Amino acid sequence: MDTRGLRRRGVGGGGGAADADEARGARGEKRGGRWRWVKWVLAVVLVIYVAVPILVKVCPTIQAKIVFLNFIRVPFFIELHDPLSLGLNHTTNQYLTPEPGVRLGVWHTVPASQWKEAEGKDQQWYDAALGNGAPVFVYFHGNAGTRGGHHRVELYKVLSASGFHVVTLDYRGWGDSTGTPTEEGITADAIFVYKWAQQRAAGPVYIWGHSLGTGVATNVGRKLCEQGAPPGAVILEAPFTNIREEADSHPLAQIYKIFPAFDWFFLDSITDSGVRFASDENVQHITCPLLILHAEDDHIVPFHLGKKLYDIAASAKVNVEFVPFAANLGYRHKYVYSDPGLPLIIRRFLSL
Repeated sequence: MDTRGLRRRGVGGGGGAADADEARGARGEKRGGRWRWVKWVLAVVLVIYVAVPILVKVCPTIQAKIVFLNFIRVPFFIELHDPLSLGLNHTTNQYLTPEPGVRLGVWHTVPASQWKEAEGKDQQWYDAALGNGAPVFVYFHGNAGTRGGHHRVELYKVLSASGFHVVTLDYRGWGDSTGTPTEEGITADAIFVYKWAQQRAAGPVYIWGHSLGTGVATNVGRKLCEQGAPPGAVILEAPFTNIREEADSHPLAQIYKIFPAFDWFFLDSITDSGVRFASDENVQHITCPLLILHAEDDHIVPFHLGKKLYDIAASAKVNVEFVPFAANLGYRHKYVYSDPGLPLIIRRFLSL
């Protein structure tokens, strides 16, 4: 009997077992390496998770930066000095100086009915156009991004198509505006631009604020009302009651809600940073008509905060209206502009 084949198979079989052992060892080593990597990542995440509240508490200015997010300039690679590049071909860009060391980037969009007439016109023509009797909206945007944000541009177009001038700015520290943001500073910027528009307008001048811009809008509205020169009306889109309650309700805050002393680390730090945006106090001093717009599926500023602000204003006998947008419309935090009925809602509210 020839056993060479058997021996070969036997030798081969023994080698196969060794190879299998070697493969299993390699797989085990690979799994061990993968597990070590996972543990390292988890350790880093844990360190960051614990370090963030400590840093925020030790340095409250960090919390202010998180509120403003002015260092996030999106969309990227847009030329703010050229609104035409964003489809705003009846818009001019200019820079205003509210105080030494601060330069504000400002856009002025004329009503769409003047689109053809506006082609190629200079700044002097646009300034004169503000006095044509058409109503004016001064728009205060929210945190992050610039006056060139997509949803902001789309709202300008809606308002322009409805016959309004739109004047909007980047506060100090946003976009191509210079300076360092504080609540007091950006409120001063907003008042300056509002008064700049009012001095040139022949028609009524209204205020529109969105998200963080609603806090700016109520600051401005209250100051103007207390000065005896209220705006024609104030519209608040996706407003909150005050920045502390908004921070407590923000999706990112939920990550830390289980953290011991959450209020002390985070919410008290906001107060320590000097940022309040107390719309719940401001609306009680606003004497002009007030409109609140809020989507039920807003995931950034919860709907219940807008409703709570309305209840506070209504209880203070303020002339206030509240328009909710159903969750199934999918408008969330920044797409109310896409509602086909929005122009009619605005014109009815303003009695135009």
